[in-house]
Amino acid sequence: MLVVDSIEVFYGEFQALFGVSIEVAEGETVAIIGANGAGKTTLLRTIAGVLRPRSGQVRYRGMRIDGRPAYAVTRLGVAMVPEGRKIFPSLSVRENLLIGRQSRRKGPWSLERVFDLFPVLRERADFPGIDLSGGQQQMLAIGRALMSNPDLILMDEISLGLAPVIVRELYETVQEITRAGTTVVIVEQDVTRSLQVADRVYCLLEGEVSLSGRPADVSREQISLAYFGV
Repeated sequence: MLVVDSIEVFYGEFQALFGVSIEVAEGETVAIIGANGAGKTTLLRTIAGVLRPRSGQVRYRGMRIDGRPAYAVTRLGVAMVPEGRKIFPSLSVRENLLIGRQSRRKGPWSLERVFDLFPVLRERADFPGIDLSGGQQQMLAIGRALMSNPDLILMDEISLGLAPVIVRELYETVQEITRAGTTVVIVEQDVTRSLQVADRVYCLLEGEVSLSGRPADVSREQISLAYFGV
């Protein structure tokens, strides 16, 4: 479904990714792990069309999408749950969700289905999105992405700053989303949690892929070496 081929990405003169390549098959959950500053968010933002690689390619269902604007990538079926949630503060919960429908893609996800997935959002539908708790805002960000009816959803640090019980609920939701047929790429610093749901894992270290494989085939020692480089 997705092939990232030897991309190099810069912020001005600072190089963030060095020849990064990953592949994602349809129906998989792929985890991207690594420490702060490893390049995980940069990778997702490049796939989503927010950043443009200086070299290399991003192909989605055989089409090159690197260089396309983010809204065009979304219309092709790729949605992103950004780090920090990025809730629209002036909009209600319902309005934040409806923003996700602007791609007009057909599919199974509707306002009612998102409310079924996250009942608390139904209860607070007319509240300002910014008034929700951190965990509820993360549910709202996931729901907003699902409203675009993506075939591939990119999730960036969905557990960041949340209580363990909320993180567990969110990861149960991730499994529900994959069972519904959506392919997931999830970026995490919580290695244990991400490996529990992933079919395959890539570790980034200082902008390069330092490890890849199936969780059952890589040891904790290998992950530690790939994660910290020591």
